[in-house]
Amino acid sequence: MKLKYIPILFATLSVVSCDLVTPDDIINPNVDETTFLHSDNPMETWVNGTEKELALRTSDFVELMEILSDNYFNNYTRSSKVFDIPQLLYTDADVTLLQRNVGALREMADYGLTKVAAADPNTTDAERFHLLYIKAFSMILAGDFFRALPIENGGDVVEWEGQLKRAMEVLNEALPLAQNDTDRAFIHTLYARAAYRMGNRDEAVGHARQALSCSKDFYHQVFFDSKNGVLNRAQEAIWSDWFQPLPRLDFLDPKYFQLTSTDQCALTIAKAEENYLILAEASLSSNNLTEAKQHLTALLQLVKARPIQTGINDQLEGRYNGGLKSFPNDPEYRVQASPTDSLRVGLIIDRRPPHLITIPYISGTSVTQEMIDGLDNHDSALELVYLMRQEIFFAEGRRPADLGIRLPLCEAEAANTTNGMTYTEAYIPSFVPQNYGLDDFIVNDETKTVTITHNMNRIIVQNAHSKDVVPFE
Repeated sequence: MKLKYIPILFATLSVVSCDLVTPDDIINPNVDETTFLHSDNPMETWVNGTEKELALRTSDFVELMEILSDNYFNNYTRSSKVFDIPQLLYTDADVTLLQRNVGALREMADYGLTKVAAADPNTTDAERFHLLYIKAFSMILAGDFFRALPIENGGDVVEWEGQLKRAMEVLNEALPLAQNDTDRAFIHTLYARAAYRMGNRDEAVGHARQALSCSKDFYHQVFFDSKNGVLNRAQEAIWSDWFQPLPRLDFLDPKYFQLTSTDQCALTIAKAEENYLILAEASLSSNNLTEAKQHLTALLQLVKARPIQTGINDQLEGRYNGGLKSFPNDPEYRVQASPTDSLRVGLIIDRRPPHLITIPYISGTSVTQEMIDGLDNHDSALELVYLMRQEIFFAEGRRPADLGIRLPLCEAEAANTTNGMTYTEAYIPSFVPQNYGLDDFIVNDETKTVTITHNMNRIIVQNAHSKDVVPFE
């Protein structure tokens, strides 16, 4: 049977944060559609519930996309054990979950924009704005990570480019409803992201510049609430000992942490850094190295100004704890991104007792101004751009798109659409290592060095003229 999202919509009524009451004022969390639509301010309730679902479903993407990359290895028994390979089957329950998440967000937004808006005369532009960006964001997820998905409930599947085109149309609807410059920067950034992935350089650059003209340091997050059971699944995997970062990314982990037992960190879904990265890459595609370095310098200044969290007790981490393999946990270890790269210090931090650690939680990077100033050719600069993309978007579920990996259409949808069986195989570029190669490294305890097997940022650059990566080349 085709995946259906309407039941999920009505399930939202039982989990939204605003109370719904029956005529006798008894709180009833399981009202039917008619009662809900005729309750006081149903749109406020619907937007709150849809925002909650956005947070939960985004955390699913972050958890699974981080495994499906060279950012993290799942060193535990929970979460996917095959995305690390990478093995992406259309029968995989996690592939189905992620597809359902895209469809559910889209349909929740549509239901609010049509039925709830029609029933609630108090619906505001701000509420419509929220639902429109959630709808657009669902389509960006589809366009970034899937080969093809339906674009409407029960419809035939549309390839990823069509998903992004539709996302941009919805963002154009949202923009006039933006309430302030931060909102406008957010919408322009999502638009730039979609145009970037499609390789539309001028369009991406235009929106990146407009975003920065509205705000040079904005970020937009989704939030969680431990008191009401709205939990960040990505935080559970990253803060505990399930996921272990590639050693050269150790200094960025854990991006989601707990200072108290009830802490739930927000997830960032858009930020100003993306616009500088797009501008730098666009300059390189025009062979303007000087301009690219200027954008990277501005980007580095922004990243350095981002907040950091001090006093994090990560002493139970251990970087092993009975997992499949041991990860270095000593700052004396130097790391090289491949057997031919230089060894670097400072990438592994000391989280052993009695040390407390400091972590950037919006953006961080190991790139220095000296590294930017020293760039003298296109390829080295492009590799640095992709290193900064990896580090800045670390633990945000973005990396597989930069690697050119795309998920298949899930089994239920493929079997019940006229064109679905065309998309039942994942797309994994030939240059992406198999058999856990994305996460492979060698530790030499005598020399205290760590050698990453594959420098994927260099491999991306080496394949820049393929259709799979580096959209502007």
